[in-house]
Amino acid sequence: MKLTPKKLAPLSKSLSAALIAGALSLTGIAEATTLKVSHIRPQGAIIDVELKQFASKVDTATGGDVKIKIFAASALGDYTTVQERISVGAVDMAVQPAATAASRKMQISAFPYVAENWAQARKIYGPSGAIYDAMKGLYAKQDITMLAAYPVYFGGIALNRDAVSPGDPSIDKGIKVRVPGIKSFQLTSDALGYISSPIPFSEAFTAVQTGVVDGVIGSGAEGYYASFRDVTKTYVPVNTHFEVWYMIINSESLADLHSDDRAALQEQAAAFESTRWGKAESDQSAYEKKLADYGATIIKLSDSQLASAAKKVRAEVWPQILEDVGVEWGQSILDKINN
Repeated sequence: MKLTPKKLAPLSKSLSAALIAGALSLTGIAEATTLKVSHIRPQGAIIDVELKQFASKVDTATGGDVKIKIFAASALGDYTTVQERISVGAVDMAVQPAATAASRKMQISAFPYVAENWAQARKIYGPSGAIYDAMKGLYAKQDITMLAAYPVYFGGIALNRDAVSPGDPSIDKGIKVRVPGIKSFQLTSDALGYISSPIPFSEAFTAVQTGVVDGVIGSGAEGYYASFRDVTKTYVPVNTHFEVWYMIINSESLADLHSDDRAALQEQAAAFESTRWGKAESDQSAYEKKLADYGATIIKLSDSQLASAAKKVRAEVWPQILEDVGVEWGQSILDKINN
């Protein structure tokens, strides 16, 4: 039977509607952007929970245009590798410590005994702080945009044995501890009377468990509870350094976002940062209690003991780290902090 034009019309309209709907659907998919975000803690850790909340808020703020896909427990590589991959655009984002392998100047972030309390830490590491601004500039040189700082804790020493004169840095402890492969941590460990042994994080737990080392320096209560609670008999919160991570993104990935989505992402990053500053101090206390509840002995040091440790480390360690990062540049940061 020969079809008349009248019978073709409804079919044509139906086909057109289907094509238009399909085209709109494809357009929606094409416009959505998924950003891969790495962090170093296991699923369920504080950072993992807070990043999930951040992802939800970004999704809402961008009307679904920007999705955040979270990779926990260094699934995309250790933090040094991830920073390198963000620099070249192979990974979009991360919240993690600064990797000093890319720039020795990034040791300024983990400078020992820069801050003595949380109020000082926020002034130094928070928005417009001396180290905050310095880190933002160092990341920019690697084609990375720093969106926020993420304060974690003041550092301490976790031991799989009893402590030896923990409040007196002048006494050699005869205790070997794992330190990160970062000069500032190695020097701080030595100055506090410990024997430093640089070991990759991935091998650290086994090293403590098998007795290769007696403990760990380089983290704090939250980190030790997350990764070392089964081998921590004693915890000494000696405030070795202020641990801060950074929310970073490949600069090109950020620039490629629609201007409204980019602004929304940055706004949510600022809110993420502000919320964290409001919780970090209480979280530190909570994780010290968790370590104690798990069986560790927490050795609280007096203000005078903490001051003694800080004085010794500043005198012995600061000059060496300044030589490593560049005396003039490093001293200019410290001068801003002291003013």
